[in-house]
Amino acid sequence: MAEHATLVLIKPDAIARGLAGAVLSRLEQLPLKLIGAKVTRVSQELAEVHYQALRDKPFFNELIQHIRGELHHVEYVLALVYAGPDAVAAVRQVAGATNPEAASPTSLRGSLGRMTTKGVMENILHASSDDQEARREITLWFRPDELLMPLYASKPIAGQMRVWE
Repeated sequence: MAEHATLVLIKPDAIARGLAGAVLSRLEQLPLKLIGAKVTRVSQELAEVHYQALRDKPFFNELIQHIRGELHHVEYVLALVYAGPDAVAAVRQVAGATNPEAASPTSLRGSLGRMTTKGVMENILHASSDDQEARREITLWFRPDELLMPLYASKPIAGQMRVWE
């Protein structure tokens, strides 16, 4: 169990601009296994829990609107879990710096992200920051039975369904 894993969210701005395939193509080149994928709507509660560490930041409400698709009229994200050695570092290297203007031009955010004329940062994806955060995020966005391999301890409920311990 406990293989290194990371969460990636392809955000509504990337989906609205038709960039999901480009993001997946770059991630596919990494020496990682894709073990979970789903298209999902993001509730207000999920968005707030996901970004709880940024609750006190002045841009928190815009961040919530962004991940929920309210700024781009796309009401879903593509949530992915990749597993393998140094999964978090590998994905973050390909993703680039959070701000597209500060990201390497060869990174996803540097080549595909942008700042709009309205001042909205479109950085196209979320990538877990470290192993601890990856675990928190993966267990927030996915149930154990939605992953192709066990990552963390879980227990069965209601027959074959499993929940995180």
